[in-house]
Amino acid sequence: RVLSLELNKDRDVERIHGSGINTLDIEPIEGRYMLSGGSDGVIVLYDLENLSRKPSYTCKALFSVGRSHPDVHKFSVETVQWYPHDTGMFTSSSFDKTLKIWDTNTLQPADIFHFEGTVYSHHMSPVATKHCLIAVGTKSPKVQLCDLKSGSSSHILQGHRQEVLAVSWSPRHEYILATGSADGRIKLWDVRRASGCLSTLDQHNGEKSKASSEAANTAHNGRVNGLCYTNDGLHLLSIGTDDRMRLWNSSTGENTLVNYGKVCNESRKGLKFAVSCGCNPEFAFVPYGSTIAVYTVFTGELITMLRGHYSTVNCCVFQPHFQELYSGSKDCNILAWIPALREPVPDDTSEESLPQQHLNPAYEDAWSSSDDEG
Repeated sequence: RVLSLELNKDRDVERIHGSGINTLDIEPIEGRYMLSGGSDGVIVLYDLENLSRKPSYTCKALFSVGRSHPDVHKFSVETVQWYPHDTGMFTSSSFDKTLKIWDTNTLQPADIFHFEGTVYSHHMSPVATKHCLIAVGTKSPKVQLCDLKSGSSSHILQGHRQEVLAVSWSPRHEYILATGSADGRIKLWDVRRASGCLSTLDQHNGEKSKASSEAANTAHNGRVNGLCYTNDGLHLLSIGTDDRMRLWNSSTGENTLVNYGKVCNESRKGLKFAVSCGCNPEFAFVPYGSTIAVYTVFTGELITMLRGHYSTVNCCVFQPHFQELYSGSKDCNILAWIPALREPVPDDTSEESLPQQHLNPAYEDAWSSSDDEG
């Protein structure tokens, strides 16, 4: 299904945003409601379900926190995330230096955290049962941990040298956090420990000869602006402004050296990319200019480029129940990418006579029979 993703002509996402879309999130419980956040501070909540039951339909916006809302973010919303355990609450963070905790039913902020600098990214653990910490990456090199229970941001993780552009909790261990910074480093933290930092990932895997002294223990030769764990939490994908994507073994911290080729990344801020769930093999969906590049995570193969946006793609999110993808762009559009339904093949046709163009290149075999060679 993922290999046959294409722009769906029959499904539209209602156009509410008047400026670029930076962030999308689909709630993990039903996979039905999606949040979007825009450069103008607006947040929209969509219902993805087809209530009309017609083949052609529009995903309706249920409501939005618009420009006239008293608590709207003053500047660009960079991250939205549902509370992982129920849809009664969601979170948003913005260049206006705040993180807001929203009550979905009243559309009022239940809590607001203020920071000294721009907020680039925040994340709540998808699996935590013993803590309610939100990790926040800001213009400060210190990673902030905000406690939803107490409403305070007491805990600070120190170690980065420049702003923190990406934060991601492990989906496997509730106390493990990965952070990526403009200093080119990725750090893994155990938030229970006083010092916090477990390791700093090294692209050269400790081979000193390859790393010049100043670049020691860097994950990228540029800003690290995107992080995403695989669903089992065993690997971590990172993206940097050195036009590289790297796959790390999250328990050993080793660079697995999978080569994805050049992954164009000109974003000056955080880049929101996604990994498939429940697929074998797993795929990464990466904003790539005005397209979305689809890679196989473990072999690095570029499977396809999804084309449809008119301008830079800022974010994409995967819907695992139906293997669908949604993407948000500077062109103010949210596009739905749905697996193409193949025409059923009648049983009596032998495979030889089928037109070959339906095959995705990833499925084609590389064998040649001797007839073809002559």
